Parts: sequence; structure tokens; C-alpha cells
Amino acid sequence: MSLTTTVDPAEVAKFEAMAAEWWDPAGKFKPLHMLNPCRLDYICTQIAAEFGRDLAADRPFAGLRLLDIGCGGGLLAEPMARLGADVVGADAAERNIPVARIHADQSGLTIDYRHTTAEALAAAGERFDVVLNMEVVEHVADPLAYLTACHDLLKPGGLMVCSTLNRNLKSYMMAIVGAEQVMRWLPRGTHDWAKFITPDELCDLLRRAGLDPVDRRGMVFNPLGWSWSLSDRDLSVNYATTSLRRG
Repeated sequence: MSLTTTVDPAEVAKFEAMAAEWWDPAGKFKPLHMLNPCRLDYICTQIAAEFGRDLAADRPFAGLRLLDIGCGGGLLAEPMARLGADVVGADAAERNIPVARIHADQSGLTIDYRHTTAEALAAAGERFDVVLNMEVVEHVADPLAYLTACHDLLKPGGLMVCSTLNRNLKSYMMAIVGAEQVMRWLPRGTHDWAKFITPDELCDLLRRAGLDPVDRRGMVFNPLGWSWSLSDRDLSVNYATTSLRRG
């Protein structure tokens, strides 16, 4: 019997074509390099609060097993490893994995990178304290099935951080028109606006997948400062959620 997967082959092909550019801050992943400090701020704060860790410590996430699903070239996996977590990075785009492995080796980091899917990891019985699920859910074929697999990957008491893009006129103008067509930060067609998910829709999907949403924040781009920041109120374009597996 073949294993069901929520991977969308067309979406994987887009990122395979860009794989070698992951670590070029001026390349096709420039938006992620710009967003990364804001994402890390949110992720680290949520993990530290849930697991009682002191971010001022040398390796505050030591002892935590963490999965970065849709890891790409390792932009999040590497800082998580530096913070002490035991990191598995997984991606459905095969060409991303050697790029991530080479960069981790050059950085002196031990990260378990795998060309695999959330469903395959869950079926194999893999379990994690933390799952990072960043900018992936808007690219899968079946968001509910995918989030259910992510639930199954968490240990009881585990935490998932999930970020995505809201679906409204502003997000279309910012992510599609602005980022792809005007600024050309991303190749045209990288995003499908119809697959964007509103915060209320995502919270409903998380609950249906068996998770308990406990926090959500906007990630807001300031064109004057050319920087990103977290917002308690503005979830109009990019946003992140934290949810827990209670049992």
C-alpha cells in the first residue's frame, strides 16, 4: 500500500529550480533572509516560554528534538542547531537537501537533513518536541491532512510554530504584485493566492487536526526601515501561530 502524501509536485518543482540560491541574501530567497530575524524572534520566544528555557543561556534548547519541515536550505535549521536543539530538517524538494548539508558542514553544524515528507516521518514513528512549519502550508495539496501529519509528529506536550500568508486584497498586492511582479524578489508564480489561508481558517484547521492554538502574531514589513517586526494586531499579510499537542 502506497503512503498518502499531501505534497504538490508542481510546488516542489518551483523550489527545486531555486535550490542552489538558498544562501544568497541578494538572490531569489532575499525575502526569507530579510524575514528570518523576525521569524527567529517569534520561534525562540515561544519555545523558551513553553519549555521554560533561558534564551540567555549558551545552548538553551539542548535536549529538545526539533523538526524543521520544508527546511529548504536550512535558514532556520542552522540557528536552531546553534541554540542546542537536536535538529532534523526535512524537505520534499530533493535538490534542497545537498545544499543544506553542504552549508551545515561548512558551518560546523550537525543537522540530520532528509529528503522526505511529513507523512512519511509520521508513518515511521518519528516524534519531536518542536515542529517548525514555516511558509509550507500554503504550498500543500491538502492542508488538513498535512497539519494532521504534523500533529502526529509531535510528542504529547509538543509545540508547533506554523506561519503562512493571509488571503485578502492586501496580501495579493504585497505578496503577488509587490514581491513577484514589482520588486521581483521571487519568480512569478512562486505563490498561488488562492492557497493563502486566513488566520481564522488556519486556527480551525489546527483544531480539526487535533492541535490547540495558543498564540498568533503578525509579521509586518516596514518599507521605510526596510525591516520586519512582530505585531499583536496586524495579521493582514504574513502571520505565525503557535499550537500545542495536549495529549
